[in-house]
Amino acid sequence: MAVVLITGANRGIGLALVKAYASRRDKVIATVRATSDRAELDAFAETQPKWVEVIEMDVSDPAEIGRARRKLEAEPIDVLINNAGIGGPDRQSATDMDFEGLLETLNVNAIAPLRVANAFLPNVKAAKGKIVTLSSQMGQVQSALADALAYRVSKAAVNKLMRGLATELKPLGVPVLILHPGWVKTDMGGEGAQLSPEESATQMQKLIDKLDIASTGRFLAWNGKELAW
Repeated sequence: MAVVLITGANRGIGLALVKAYASRRDKVIATVRATSDRAELDAFAETQPKWVEVIEMDVSDPAEIGRARRKLEAEPIDVLINNAGIGGPDRQSATDMDFEGLLETLNVNAIAPLRVANAFLPNVKAAKGKIVTLSSQMGQVQSALADALAYRVSKAAVNKLMRGLATELKPLGVPVLILHPGWVKTDMGGEGAQLSPEESATQMQKLIDKLDIASTGRFLAWNGKELAW
């Protein structure tokens, strides 16, 4: 049995990951913001009391991360999955940018995953575990596309931060993986997307299972395809 911590676990890909791990009898620590709609997650957790624990943690709030860390201080974590994220403000082009929205998007999508990884690193090290962050191919620097620019910038930033984390943690034996979940039918991806949350979660779970120190620092799509930075 593995212990898996998943942020942003109340809907979409996060909830699908909760169900995927719980279905194989791994213990899941599902984190959500206090203000999130968590009815579906709570209902599922009630049916799986042995395998799913729900705790409140706003990843954009260092104090809440600290409280969650203290609550889980003695819990080794085999897999830490940074899933929580936002799509960014309504105005996010280079010539019409909501700068406060840009800062919020960077905080949630790029800075928060590094905060969470550092906060729970002792738990991960105790389990000889691994760290995974969900990013997006929209963060590829080689792309010249300018739509959803705040979101793109935040994903480019988290890619670089996680690649740096992988380099620093490699001597400690803690692998780090950056994953693009695909175009998924979520509130962000829309109904026209190619993948269901369940399909994406199942495929990513297989990649996470294979992650070891030899493959640390990679940027992969849900189907295992290596992505350019």
